[in-house]
Amino acid sequence: MSRSMIMPFPARLKTELKIDPVLLAITGALLLGGFVILASASISISDNAAGNPFFYIQRQLLAATIGAIAGAMCLFIPMQVWQKLGPLMLFTGLALLVVVLIPGIGYEVNGSTRWVRVGFMNLQVSEPARLCFLMYLAGYLVRRNKSVREEFVGFLRPMLVLTLACVLLLKEPDFGAAIVLLATALTMLFVSGARVRDFIVFFTAAVLAVVALTITAPYRMKRLTGFLDPWADPYDSGFQLTQSLIAIGRGEWFGVGLGESVQKLFYLPEAHTDFVFAVFAEEFGLLGSLVLIGLFLALLWRVFQLGIRAHNAERFFEAYIAIGLGTWLGLQAFINVGVNMGMLPTKGLTLPLISYGRSSLIITMICIGLLMRIHHELAVDAKPVNRKRGRRRK
Repeated sequence: MSRSMIMPFPARLKTELKIDPVLLAITGALLLGGFVILASASISISDNAAGNPFFYIQRQLLAATIGAIAGAMCLFIPMQVWQKLGPLMLFTGLALLVVVLIPGIGYEVNGSTRWVRVGFMNLQVSEPARLCFLMYLAGYLVRRNKSVREEFVGFLRPMLVLTLACVLLLKEPDFGAAIVLLATALTMLFVSGARVRDFIVFFTAAVLAVVALTITAPYRMKRLTGFLDPWADPYDSGFQLTQSLIAIGRGEWFGVGLGESVQKLFYLPEAHTDFVFAVFAEEFGLLGSLVLIGLFLALLWRVFQLGIRAHNAERFFEAYIAIGLGTWLGLQAFINVGVNMGMLPTKGLTLPLISYGRSSLIITMICIGLLMRIHHELAVDAKPVNRKRGRRRK
């Protein structure tokens, strides 16, 4: 008789992998839909750039495979391991942002130095760095929760570290990634119970800093003015946005049909990356766009529900990670769609699981793997691991 046959049922149950079918289905729908629209949006660009109409979709498929493998590996790593690695994650995140700024190592594209060469691909360092910072912050909020809730210094310490990270991101420059990181960190601090007055002080300082950065950087001011009135200069500062709005307008209710977009034919810059939503809206119309936005809202709801479950089980590290990752993905999707629709200034952020961007896709798949791991641990053993925030249950 085999060992598995005589092993008690509860012992076997704990070894079985528990996958969240709803989260998996939503992620799969977004990923597969992303391949379809990316193939359509990039076919002309790929043929012109590489002589292969499927150049970008092939690279995206490879990145998805790597991301799926990495995400699957995360399923077998207990969340307590990540919690213990918090200081190392912080060091890794800062090291990535510093290394990319070293001449000869950082790879420049369109005036921004955001990539380093890793094997066969360019790694956009802000993607793994943000994940490292969120891991560190979640662990800090567990260890120092009393200080965060009662003292300004407890709130200030992680924000000084993250402010340094944002300064490094702005040196690349990557203004969009800095905004997403800062907003995600503030959300995690709010959920952890930080005082409102601490937020007011920091938010005021952050707004003043953003205004100063905008005024002192001509290219940022140009982007801002182009966003406010793109039709004032439709062939220069407002070119991207006007072409995006034309694409969205052509879609009307039901779209012009898959593969029938005109704007993707060298009219709309970055049609396969930052402005892939505009191509989607042109080909699938308002109704298709609402379905896509609905899928992102469903993803956000499912992740936040996971965070609430972890919090109720007093697994605060897992709760903060889930809230942080949900905020990150949701905010990035919101900004990308807002930029495409002319609601926000151009930020250069991809649409998660949809846009072409191998670094973004791989890290997003790793995030989904971490969320699946949290679901698994709650499913097999929902007992609290922390009686008090910052203290392990004895």
